Amino acid sequence: MDCNILKQKWLLEENKKFKGWDFSYLDGRLEEEKLPWDYKSLISKYLNKDDMLLDMGTGGGEILLSLKHIYTNTSVTEGWQPNLKLCKETLEPLGITVKQVFDDKKLPFDDNTFNMVINRHEDYDAKEVRRILKNNGIFITQQVGGKNNEKLSRFLIHDFKSECHDFELNKEVNRFKNLDFSILYENEYFPYLKFFDVGAIVYFANIIEWEFPNFSVEKCFDKLCELESKIKTNGYVESIEHRFIIAAKNNK
Repeated sequence: MDCNILKQKWLLEENKKFKGWDFSYLDGRLEEEKLPWDYKSLISKYLNKDDMLLDMGTGGGEILLSLKHIYTNTSVTEGWQPNLKLCKETLEPLGITVKQVFDDKKLPFDDNTFNMVINRHEDYDAKEVRRILKNNGIFITQQVGGKNNEKLSRFLIHDFKSECHDFELNKEVNRFKNLDFSILYENEYFPYLKFFDVGAIVYFANIIEWEFPNFSVEKCFDKLCELESKIKTNGYVESIEHRFIIAAKNNK
């Protein structure tokens, strides 16, 4: 199909609403390689029934709710207004404490509040995490590393430069060790991400704006047409992601 005809479909993808942190709209249109660890299983390994739990950057609370932890022992933070509204509507009525946070160096909780803090793809400040954790409290974080989707970002965005290229496992592990955490588990992986149509790339790039700054169908049209040709030839466009995970115990 001619790119100029496809352009109208791509523009619709660009304007598609996004809610929570749910990419199920792209089911069947992309394929993400499975990680060699399971974030939820790692949490369950260390989370006790009566623990005070904080989920940083909970999104819409999708993963949190799947843990089925005692609601009144659970708190969440969220900074993005649409997600905060969703949390207020769905989590607060259950008894979960919801806090809006714009600066992860200043969390609205007292010292020594939580037995466990979890964090999936959210910023954190290691010193602040240590402050709010109880003695022997555990921090579990799965992070998007600084090399995530770099090749695709450079292809689509002229003069793209990652703001966090050096954000990686070893440096973060050393950061926690220097704060007197012991490392319970660590791993790093570079999984593939395959897109089976350009519209899925448009939808994805429009949401992940920090990796695709100033992306739009209009600005990137010629590049999108090149990707369309690659999909016609290969069946997909491949990007390489960057993930790492740390489980650390506070020894203060």
